[in-house]
Amino acid sequence: MKRLPLLFLALLIFPIQALAQNAIEPPLITVTGQAEVRVPPDEVVFTLGVESVDKDMLAAKKRTDDSVREVLAIARRNNVKPEDVQTSFISVQPKYNTDDLEYTARQSVKREFVGYQVSKTVAVILRDISRFDALLSDVLKAGVTRLSNVEFRDSQIHKHRDQARAMAMKAAQDKANLMAREIGQSIGPAYSISEGVTNPYSQANVSQNRLEAFADNAAGSESGSAIAPGSISVTAQVTVRFRLM
Repeated sequence: MKRLPLLFLALLIFPIQALAQNAIEPPLITVTGQAEVRVPPDEVVFTLGVESVDKDMLAAKKRTDDSVREVLAIARRNNVKPEDVQTSFISVQPKYNTDDLEYTARQSVKREFVGYQVSKTVAVILRDISRFDALLSDVLKAGVTRLSNVEFRDSQIHKHRDQARAMAMKAAQDKANLMAREIGQSIGPAYSISEGVTNPYSQANVSQNRLEAFADNAAGSESGSAIAPGSISVTAQVTVRFRLM
C-alpha cells in the first residue's frame, strides 16, 4: 500500500517535467558580437639552443655547459630574474658525417662517427623588451648555436581579454537594438549568453627565416633594432539571445 502514493507522485511529476522541457520560448533575437583589442607586447621569450660535438662526451658536455653558464650570466646582466630562465631540455646522441645529407647523397659517402652531440635548450623571458637587441646579440656571441623561437607576449592578457569581451557584448547589444528597431520593436533582457571559440591571444612570433637573418647580422649591428615586435591581437566573440519586446 505504501508504494501506491509514491507511484502516484511519480506519475504527477513526469507530466510537469515534460511540459517544462517542451515549453515554448518567448520571441527572441539572436546576435553575435565580435571585438579585437590590439596591444603592444611588453615581454619576449627566447628559446635558445646550445650544442657541442666531440668524440669525448665529457668534453662536449663541458663546452655546452660553459656556453649555458655564459647565457645565464648574460641574462643576469640584463636584469632577468632567475625564475625567468629555464634549462628545459638536455640530450646526448651520437653524430655521424652523414646525418645532414640527403638520403641519396648518403649512398656515396662512407658513414663515419664524428662525435657525441650534447645539446641543451634554454628559455629566457625578458620583461624589458628595450633590451631585446642587446641580450640577443650577446647570447649569440656566447655560443648559442640555434635560435629556435622568439615570442612576443602580453603580460596583462587577462585584462585585455576582459576588455575585448566587454566590447563584444556591447557590439552584440548594439546590433540587436538596430535590428529590432527596423521591425518596430525593442529588445528586453538577455535570455542567454554564450562565448564563441576564438583565438583569444594571437602571439607575435618571429618566423624562422627572420630569426636566421637577425642572427647573421646581430654581431656588431648599430643600426637600430633589427626586429619590430608589432602588436598582439586579443579577440573575443559572444552570442546573445535577447527577448523581443
